[in-house]
Amino acid sequence: MPAASGQEQGSQSRPEQDGPDSRPLWGLAWDETDGIREITTFEGFSQACADPTSRLWIDLQDPDRELLSGIGKALELHPLVTEDILERNQRAKIEQTGDVAHIVMFALRYEGEVVAHEIDIVLGKRFLLTAHDAAVSPRDVPFMRRNPGAHLADGVDYVLWTLADWLVDDYFPVFDKLGDEIDDLEADVMNRPSSWLVERLFAVRRDLLKIRHTVGPQREIFNQLTNRDLALIRPERLIYFRDVYDHLIRLTDELDSYRELVGTALDMYLSQVNNNLSEVMKRLTAVTAVLAGAGALAGIFGMSEAGLAISFEDMRFWLVTALIALASALGFFYFRRTGWI
Repeated sequence: MPAASGQEQGSQSRPEQDGPDSRPLWGLAWDETDGIREITTFEGFSQACADPTSRLWIDLQDPDRELLSGIGKALELHPLVTEDILERNQRAKIEQTGDVAHIVMFALRYEGEVVAHEIDIVLGKRFLLTAHDAAVSPRDVPFMRRNPGAHLADGVDYVLWTLADWLVDDYFPVFDKLGDEIDDLEADVMNRPSSWLVERLFAVRRDLLKIRHTVGPQREIFNQLTNRDLALIRPERLIYFRDVYDHLIRLTDELDSYRELVGTALDMYLSQVNNNLSEVMKRLTAVTAVLAGAGALAGIFGMSEAGLAISFEDMRFWLVTALIALASALGFFYFRRTGWI
């Protein structure tokens, strides 16, 4: 292995030049003789693919049908696999066709809302094929900045684990941002509930549902990878995939907690709205009770007998008036004391 590493360092400075048959692809090839080398042309890919001792990682960004068909024929992929990659509307899954496993995973990005980007991964005995859109770049994974040849030299299943571990680790910052937003929304619900908060809570709820549809099936993918007898993955490599599986279990548990928190925040908002409505109703009741006395007093002076009472010949009128005014005043002070006004 050390000897191979020295050859890798020497060969990294010899990337193949694009020619007239250049295709929009990128990849790495490794063999015991030449070590690691970069592939940027379809011709270079064909030469590396024809070498039975080489190991390949081919990365395609928004591949067209012509390119993907050519690579599929060279790698002897089933036509359904290439069609699924071109459609780019698959769910997270793992399907084995012959000696090839097609794995669909998703990268998550938080851009005010959660956005999922599909990544198709095809694992063969000596090759790994990845296809994705421009928003995701497996070529920038951390191991590419150190020694990419060490992973490919140790097997394409090792590169698969590295990419999967990178994808799953990138879920944690997305979860952290969602957790912070949920905390802020809970505080706003208690202090200043508004219709905007309801819209945002439902938006977060949709994000969590999208994550559930993304992360949940991927958990099943790694459950199958670690429990099924898959010849494409070495037995000693299973512990690495179990580590990714543990991360996904942790994320799904955290996802359930976030969903409960959002549901609790919605219940808190409804409780706040009901409490505010009760306060308004209490104030309206108090004002109605006070104004009822004033209305009764005004009604008395509107009667035809009120003119006779002004001469003070009959004090019963003024007694009734005084009692009504006193009841209204007492009601006002009572409601004021209890906080209804």
